[in-house]
Amino acid sequence: MKISDIDFGDRPVFLAPMEDVTDQAFRLLCKEFGASMVYSEFVNSDALIRYVNRSLQKIKVCEEERPVAIQIYGRDVASMVEATQIVAEQARPDVLDINFGCPVKKVAGKGAGAGMLQNVPLMLEITRAVVDAVKIPVTVKTRLGWDNDSKIIVTLAEQLQDCGIQALTVHGRTRSQMYTGSADWELIGKVKQNPRMKIPVIGNGDIDSPERAEECFSKYGVDAIMVGRATFGRPWIFKEIRHYLDHGSQCEDMTTAWKLDVLRRQILRSVECSPKGELGGIIHVRRHLAASPLFKGIPDFRQTRIRMLRAETVDELFAILKETEEKFL
Repeated sequence: MKISDIDFGDRPVFLAPMEDVTDQAFRLLCKEFGASMVYSEFVNSDALIRYVNRSLQKIKVCEEERPVAIQIYGRDVASMVEATQIVAEQARPDVLDINFGCPVKKVAGKGAGAGMLQNVPLMLEITRAVVDAVKIPVTVKTRLGWDNDSKIIVTLAEQLQDCGIQALTVHGRTRSQMYTGSADWELIGKVKQNPRMKIPVIGNGDIDSPERAEECFSKYGVDAIMVGRATFGRPWIFKEIRHYLDHGSQCEDMTTAWKLDVLRRQILRSVECSPKGELGGIIHVRRHLAASPLFKGIPDFRQTRIRMLRAETVDELFAILKETEEKFL
C-alpha cells in the first residue's frame, strides 16, 4: 500500500491521531512496536498561525518516528492554507492529514472537525486549497456522516478524491454517535469497493485485537487500518497485530513482566519529551497507565487506579507498578 511515493508494505497498521495522547513520546514507542505510520495530536489551524506555543510543540517531529503525519483542523480556507504551509516548512511531515472527523463539541460545534459534515461545499473548498498549497501528500480523516439520516460517506469519498487527496481514512461512526455504539465496517467496505475509488482507503473504529485487525483487512478489503483507543496503556498492540497479520498466530513472547517494563519506559520517555518537565510528563502518561488492559479484572483495583491518576512523580508511579506486580500479577 502506498500514499504518494511512500510504500508502507502489505496491510499497514497506523496509530490514530488523538488529542492529549499521541505526543512524540507515545508515537516513538508505537513506532518501535510496529506502527507503520504515526499521527500527531490534531492541531488547531487558528492557534498555529498565531504561533501558540502548545500548537508549535505538537508539530515537532524527529527522524526516528518517520513516516509521520501531522493532522490539522480548522473552519476557514485562509487559516487552513496558512497553517498547512507552516507545518510543511517547520515540521516537514511525510503526510499532512486534514481532520474532518473530530466529534467533540468544542471542535465540531464550531463548524470544524466533524462539523464540516454539515457544510460539504466548504469541506471540499478547504481540501482543494490545502492540496494546492503544499507539495507533500495530503490525506483526510472523516466519519460516515453527521447522523444516522445523513450517512454520505460513499459519495463524499469520491468528492474528496476529486480534490486531490492521496488517501482517505474513514471512522465507522457518525458525528452523532461520538464514540458510542459499534463502528459500521460494512459502510467502510462500501467505500473501498466503490470502483471509482482509486486512492487507498484506511479503516478506523473498534480495532482492539489482532483477530479483529485481520478480519477488517480480509472481510472489508481496506488498504490499511488505524488503531486508536485500544492503544491506551497498550502500545504493544502494534507488535501483537503485526505478528498476527504476518504469521497467523499470537505473539507469545510478551510476558506480564515485559509489559510492565514497557509501561515504565513509557513513563520515562513521557517525562523526557515533556516541555513541562517531570510533572507534565506524569500528568500526560498516568491516564495511559490507569486505562491499561493489563490491570483489567484485578479485584479491588479501584483505589490503586486512583493513586495512579493522582501520582506526580516517576518514583510514585514506579512504586505503584512494583506494588501491583507483587500483589496482583
